[in-house]
Amino acid sequence: MAIITIQPSGKAVECASGDTVLTALERAGYALPNNCRAGACGECKVKVLAGAFDQGTVLDMALTADERAQGYGLMCMAKPLEDSLEIEWGTADARPKLFPPRENALFVVTDKRLLTPRVMELRLRPLGKPMRYWPGQYVMLGDPGAGIAPRAYSISNAPRPDGELVLQIARMDGGATSSWAHATLTPGDSVKLSGPYGTFIGDPAVESPILCLAAGTGLAPILALTEAAMRRGFRQPVMLVISARTRADVYGLGMLAWWRTKHRKFDYRLALTREAGGDCLSGRIGEVLPSVFADLSRHTVFAAGSPGFVASSVEAALRQGARPEAIFTEGFNAQQRPTVVDDEHLMLGPGAS
Repeated sequence: MAIITIQPSGKAVECASGDTVLTALERAGYALPNNCRAGACGECKVKVLAGAFDQGTVLDMALTADERAQGYGLMCMAKPLEDSLEIEWGTADARPKLFPPRENALFVVTDKRLLTPRVMELRLRPLGKPMRYWPGQYVMLGDPGAGIAPRAYSISNAPRPDGELVLQIARMDGGATSSWAHATLTPGDSVKLSGPYGTFIGDPAVESPILCLAAGTGLAPILALTEAAMRRGFRQPVMLVISARTRADVYGLGMLAWWRTKHRKFDYRLALTREAGGDCLSGRIGEVLPSVFADLSRHTVFAAGSPGFVASSVEAALRQGARPEAIFTEGFNAQQRPTVVDDEHLMLGPGAS
């Protein structure tokens, strides 16, 4: 048994004999980035401050000789050789370090499809080094040279070895960037992204049940967070409540149904404001939340969507006993959002500009 100390927080994690550092961190609830788990992608690279470890077999492209000399290691393969190992990761409150954003990273559009009458999905592959990001973060997409201002779009998938990013873009009336993405971009086109940005990543050490509230393309960061949590074997129940006008305005239902089948701790509900029937809840979040959870005092809550939707979600969660420090909301600032009428579903959240 070895003790892994995470700096600068000083948090300590037990690592059983034969386990990798990544496995030990995940068992303790720390969501260290990872993809391949085989020493090939470099996502789990951290600096080892003290202690010896067996690095195992890793690819030179994932961990260079210079990085090794500086003390870096890939935690998916690293196993402690002594009773203690000290690594640098996270902040003083044990949250993860944000990856330095990159400007004008080149990507190619590999697929484009309509999810709803107003929401389109883009799949993008990097033409070069993949962009490192945390689930819940966003990128800026546009074409300034053509007069298309960059706008913020949440990444809807957890990090993958091939670096693919999936964006869900709502077409807004009068929105130059969303209109350009819907009408002009086609598979094979090259685009430039800047990012990642945002702190809608929660607490990686959380071990409480999770409630996610989403409206419109606010679903995108929620999907990325949920996918990442289930991929790393999150043990607590996760409930997702999606608010929309009608069932036709909701996308991703096939994937959500598959997640519900594959992961016994995951479930979702639809809350419709202009349609009734079936197993859907009827009403806005503030009206339906008490019927889903009578007490949220032990939950961690994530809310994403329009400013109005997020505000009403926070109010509703607080009324059900949620702790303010356990509520995480999408962190886009006003300059990155279009000005819209005050309707919690007209502004569809990140990806609507």
